[in-house]
This record gives sequence, structure tokens and C-alpha cells, in this order.
Amino acid sequence: MSHVVPDVPPEQRAIRATCVCPAGTVAEFTNDEVEHSIPGRLETIVRNSPDRLAAKMGSHVVTYAELNAMANRVARSVLSQPGDNDEPVALLLDKGIGQIAAMLGTLKAGRCFVLLDPSFPTAKLTATLEDSQAGLVLTDGENASRAKDSAFRGSHLIELDSVDCDPSSGNLGLTISSNALAYITYTSGSTGRPKGVVQTHRNVLHNVMRRTRATPLCVHDRLPLLTYGTSNAVSTTMFALLNGAILLPFDLRNEGVARLADWLRRERITVLWISSPVFRNLCELLTDKDTFPDVRLLRLMSDAVYKTDVDLYKTHFPLGCVFVNGLHSSETGALRSYLMTHDTEISGHEVPLGYPVEDQDILLLDDEGQNVGFNEVGEIVVRSKYLSPGYWKRPDLTDAKYRRDPDDNEKRLYHSGDLGLMLPDGCLIHKGRKDFRVKIRGYGVEIAEVEKALLSHPGINQLVVVARPNDAGEASLIAYFTSSAGATPAVGGLRNYLREKLPDYMIPSRLIRLDALPLTSGGKVDRGALPDPGGSRPALDTPFVEPTSSVEEQLTQIWAEVLALDRVGIHDNFFELGGHSLAAAGVVARVIKTFHVELPMKALFESPTVAAMAEVITRSPLKEPTEDDVNRVLSELEALSDEDAARLLANEIRDNRRDGRR
Repeated sequence: MSHVVPDVPPEQRAIRATCVCPAGTVAEFTNDEVEHSIPGRLETIVRNSPDRLAAKMGSHVVTYAELNAMANRVARSVLSQPGDNDEPVALLLDKGIGQIAAMLGTLKAGRCFVLLDPSFPTAKLTATLEDSQAGLVLTDGENASRAKDSAFRGSHLIELDSVDCDPSSGNLGLTISSNALAYITYTSGSTGRPKGVVQTHRNVLHNVMRRTRATPLCVHDRLPLLTYGTSNAVSTTMFALLNGAILLPFDLRNEGVARLADWLRRERITVLWISSPVFRNLCELLTDKDTFPDVRLLRLMSDAVYKTDVDLYKTHFPLGCVFVNGLHSSETGALRSYLMTHDTEISGHEVPLGYPVEDQDILLLDDEGQNVGFNEVGEIVVRSKYLSPGYWKRPDLTDAKYRRDPDDNEKRLYHSGDLGLMLPDGCLIHKGRKDFRVKIRGYGVEIAEVEKALLSHPGINQLVVVARPNDAGEASLIAYFTSSAGATPAVGGLRNYLREKLPDYMIPSRLIRLDALPLTSGGKVDRGALPDPGGSRPALDTPFVEPTSSVEEQLTQIWAEVLALDRVGIHDNFFELGGHSLAAAGVVARVIKTFHVELPMKALFESPTVAAMAEVITRSPLKEPTEDDVNRVLSELEALSDEDAARLLANEIRDNRRDGRR
């Protein structure tokens, strides 16, 4: 196969050379085919190998000829309904071969589709259908009633279960432009308004070609389809079928991760595309002896990949299996590729995004739009002529994210919002998201750095850190994590661990253990579904003990108010409750005012429980607070580790006092 190979190091070329499937041949993908259509590529494969297995789910098995005939019948049903080529067709069907045929049939009819997830609540389905303005909904008997409840006003419905299996199942012979719309994939919508990313036939074909050339796919490869109405579901389907491989849908939602391992082995899956969180959940259920001997390519999607994932790969996948990391998005397709074997060593916690793929250039720009140098962080901006046209019915968002390339009229620029760092050899390292940078007590904090520090703790399996505002609008960090049964790290131990790695202001105020992180249908962590911790007392190793004296009672009230908690026990550690240096200053100031005692700032650090502080107060001589007392607390506050934020607070207090305010 002759094509331009991007400049990658020799070791990456050597690993790629091992990716060829030993049991089959590659369905060659030429540059010329990118300028045709998805049905055209599929029909070429059908002509060459009509009897080859195309898809299998349970006992339902179809060849490429049979799948093509099913798609042709769907196409004729679509064409029998009113609507023009620019009007999307919505697909609301259970996962399976019928859903695959519906995707292909809609494309054969010259229409674009919107793939919906039947598990979504009716309100979300309705919102998506209204946004897409789909004039036709293809559904099945299981989902027909929901389709009727959710359908956009004036939409027509077709139940594919009742489509007449007449003999008119030959190819339609329609001419479909490579510029025609192919499908719209919507974001998970866990936060904010969902946005539909538009794809054309050219975009899809070029993306499949790039992936195929980066990690060759063979006609005898067997790929699982593990997601429903997501961009990953569509891209996996296209990657498999447009290379003549075998696609095997698995109902992960109903069957569960516990059954996935046996199914992967039983079906002899060779190329495993799986979301990072699902991969980790799968590996948690395995013993060190559980392996997947047939898998030759492993690729994680939907979330960042860490060194711990590489360790799991080396434990459970054979020596001949290549682990693929990279960078991709719905808006751009595949951008970077990094291949690993059991001999690959990952230094640090991050796994590189890797090296270039064809026709997709990466720029790293600073806030002024200027290129940054090697080993410097900048926004990842993609330059290519094979980008998505933009967002469905969202010209404002499209204009904000996509720009014309001033140096090449055929190319455009896509501003991803991701941050990256380029090594001198051209390897790209992901450095988080621009919009994941938050202000905590006056400091700029990159959430990815906090997650990296926590994930390095051996007791944490999965983790997500979010910033949540309090009633005053001040942001604080909350970490949600999972751990192995019987090995949950203590909150106090975690905080001590983080103090050795992070400054005080970067340590989350709350550390919350969950049995499992909530996931979207696409396998990403659903940040919008994380439980609100509210004001509940954190789960500490220390049992809750009620106050036994009036001093302890007042102290628990002060601590609860400062930390926004519903209750505090007398043996609870202030810092394990989420306290930090600035909160400590607030507590000391209230204690001086309430109990009229002389109390240095360090007292709370030396006596960090209510019981211990009560003893300090009981032993302290009573006195009225003076101006010197206040100034001393302010000076001690300025000496804390949070220097900038502390000085801001101290200056504000001084300004208020000068103005006569308390």
C-alpha cells in the first residue's frame, strides 16, 4: 500500500510493523476512495467478498451480502417517505444488526442520520430530536412507543420490524457526493446544551483510512461494539465494516461488565476498542491469571490513559498485543497515535498522545495565538481539510471553534480547548483542558494536576476531580474516587499523601469514595451525575462523638459554619474535614472573639480537633481582644503557605477596619 507515512521515530515504525494480522489480508484503502461515498466503499467490499461474515450478535449472523440487502431495503423505506436530503433521519433502535443496517440504509438513501440511545430519558430524546429537526424516525417494536412520545412535530415513523422483506434488495445506484452529510453525533449532554457534530462522507472515509493506516485492520479481525448512541458507536461500526472486518455488538448495559470478559474470549475478539473507565472496571474483576489471548490491538477511548492502564495491559493481554493511545475527537477524527508493547516503559504518570497521522497538522498556540516552542504548553489547534463542517444549527459555536487557515484556502483550523506540550521529537503530551483550569482561593489550579497526584496513590483505582462553588460563589475542589474492596485509603492518609505532592490550595476540600463513577452512554465519566456532597460530614476513620461541654458545643458550631458542614465531632481532625489555612484563620478569629482568649494561629495546627482545642481554651487566661491581637492574627495569616490569597484577605480586613466596618 503506497501512501505518505508521517514522520515517526523508528521504534514506532517497528511496532507498527508487528500490527499486521497473521490470519488475513487487508482490504486496501486508496486515497481515491475518500472522494466517493460510504455506500460506495461498502458495496465494493460486498462485491469482492459477499459471503464473508459481517456481523454477529448472539445467534443472529449475517454476511456482507445479507447486511447489504438489509440496508437496501431500509434505504427504499426511507425514500418512500417525504423529506429532502438535508433533513436528518433519527434512529431509535436497540443495539444489534438491525441498528447497523439502519445506519447503512439511511446513507444509501442519500440521507444523514442521528443515532439515539434508547436508554436516554424521554425528555433528552425529545430535546435531541427537536434540535436535529429529524423529519423521519426509524425505530423497532421495542422502542416504537417512546419514538412516538419523543418525535419532533410532524415527524414520520417507520417500524423496521414491519418493513416488507420483498425481493427489491439490490443496490439503489444513487450518486452520493463525498460532500454530502453522513451523520450527526451529539455530545453526552451531561453538562450544558448538547451539541451535534456534523460529518460528511469524505470526513468519515478519510478518518477510517487514517486509522487503518496507523494500525492496520484485516478482514478476519473481530471487533466488539460496546456503546449505543454515541460517536464511538458510529466510528467503531464504520472502522470495522469499511475494512471488511467482523463487527460483534455486545449489550454491555444489560449484560454487565462481569460477563464481558468471558464473552471477549468466547468470541475471540482480536481488536478491542473500549472506553477507559469500562476497561478499568473490567480489569478490576480479573485475577492476574485472566488474559485475552486473541486480542492483538487494544485501544482505549473516551477518557485519558494513564501509566496504571499500561500496567493492566501488560498483566492481562498477550505479548503480541499492541496497546494504542492517541488523540481524536468527533470534530477532527484521529489526530495522533502512540503504539506500545510490553517492552514500552512509561516515565511519569502520563501516557503520550503520540505522533502525527496523515493530513492532520497540530499547532500549539498561546493565548495571543502565537506558536509556542518545544516543551511549552499551548492550546491544541488542528489544521486540516478533513475536519467536521461544524455543529448542527449552531453557527455561533462553529464560528467560535473553526477558523479559515490564512495560509491555505483548502484547510481550516479547529481550536480544541485541549492543552498540549510538544517534545523535540514531535511527540505530543496532553496537559489537560483550558476550561479545567479554575481559581481556588486566588490561585490558578489545573484540575488534571490534582487528578494526577491522587491517581499516583496505590489505593485509588479511578478518580475525577471537579470544582464546585459554595453559597458565596467561591470554588472548592471535590475528589470522587473508587478503590478496591477492603483497601479503601483513609481520608487522613490521603491528605497526608497529597501534602507531600501539592500545595495546600490544590488539596481537595472533600474526598468522597464511590462504589463506581457514573458513566455516560459513551463510557465517559458523567461529571453532571456525580452526587452533591452537600454539607454532610466526610467519611472519616474517626467515629463521630457529640460534644460534652459548652466549650466543645460552641467550637463544633464554629467549625461547622466555617467548613459548611452539618455536624462536626469532637475528635474530628479539622484538616481531614476539608479545612485549610485560610479556613483555619477564620476559626482562630472566631475563637478569639467568642472565648476572649489569647490564641496564636499555630494553635489550630497543633490542636486540630475540637476536644484538643477545648483543652487549650480552658487552660488559656481570659482577656479582651485588642488591636494588637487582631494585628498579630493578620501577620500570622500572611505567613501561611497561601501567601497571595492570605495577603488579599489580610488587606481586605485592614481596609474594612479603616472604614469602620467590622
